[in-house]
Amino acid sequence: MKLGVVGLPNVGKSTLFNAITHAGAEAANYPFCTIEPNVGVVAVPDERLEKLAALYASKKVTPAVVEFVDIAGLVKGASRGEGLGNKFLSHIREVDAIVHVVRCFEDENITHVENKIDPVHDIATINLELILADIEAVEKRQDRIRNAARGGSDKSALAEFAFLEKLQKHLEAEQPASSLPLTEEEKPLLDNLFLLSAKPVIYCANIAERDMGRDEAELPLVCAVKEYAARHAAETIVVCAKTEEELAQMDEEDRALFLEEFGLKESGLDKLVRASYSLLGLISFLTAGEKETRAWTIVKGTKAPQAAGKIHTDFERGFIRAEVVEWQTLLECGGLAGAREKGKVRSEGKDYVMKDGDVVLFRFNV
Repeated sequence: MKLGVVGLPNVGKSTLFNAITHAGAEAANYPFCTIEPNVGVVAVPDERLEKLAALYASKKVTPAVVEFVDIAGLVKGASRGEGLGNKFLSHIREVDAIVHVVRCFEDENITHVENKIDPVHDIATINLELILADIEAVEKRQDRIRNAARGGSDKSALAEFAFLEKLQKHLEAEQPASSLPLTEEEKPLLDNLFLLSAKPVIYCANIAERDMGRDEAELPLVCAVKEYAARHAAETIVVCAKTEEELAQMDEEDRALFLEEFGLKESGLDKLVRASYSLLGLISFLTAGEKETRAWTIVKGTKAPQAAGKIHTDFERGFIRAEVVEWQTLLECGGLAGAREKGKVRSEGKDYVMKDGDVVLFRFNV
């Protein structure tokens, strides 16, 4: 699963990306320093893994991961090819969700592409460009099926064309595709269009170092972003990208001391990675043992045989049952043997829907 890190030039995108991935994307005080997208894979923080690994004295610990793509800064007119518009739009089309970095700090040494600090205006600038690009995509699809729909004999083309007209009006009202009310029949029609404004979004409010640890209610720019996000059913994560980049270079002990100084339980990046994982509708089931303790990524609602297939296709093909125990119960029982003795291990069949934090042993026969 890929998340695209986007925003206007000089809002702190590449600084944040460096902190997330240690990939060393160039961060400079001018637009378009990130011309080709930088890609980095980052572990999802998960205390369960460390505790289970300690229980089993595991030789290897493998967390779930999320892939982040740092995409070139967007400017007004991108949908018409302004700046690096076409590159931006093609790269963002390939991601599953968007992390939209918004500048919520004042700094006279860092230029703003529109010479003013107004995060809601910045959000609107990018969202409008995505909507304009989507209108063009909808119009192209209309042109392809117009003749088939016009005759009336092709009922599916007729239904799709009617949906496209409804969608076009919604977009022309400068509303993102994600906010369009849909019937069950219309959902696959929207999915097949791969529209930019239909992608789920997390807004990342980038604050100044001096605002670290302050009550967010005292930061008017952050409040403005939160209010906007709430109206659009999106989440806001507050970070200081510069501080997060410094934190990423510290060892675990120094990082913990730094966070404690500001009264924080975890870094902004940890919050962002967790929120991103959740945004994509992902959960983790776990396997644990002396050789390896590992988190396996699945989509919420996945059934046991398909989860088994994540480990190996033979596990799904020859699935017999899943022996499941909740991770905390496993710890309390001192391992699988203790959990069996206390009757805490469940035997689940093909219709079992996996839950986040299930520790599983799959039984199969090929």
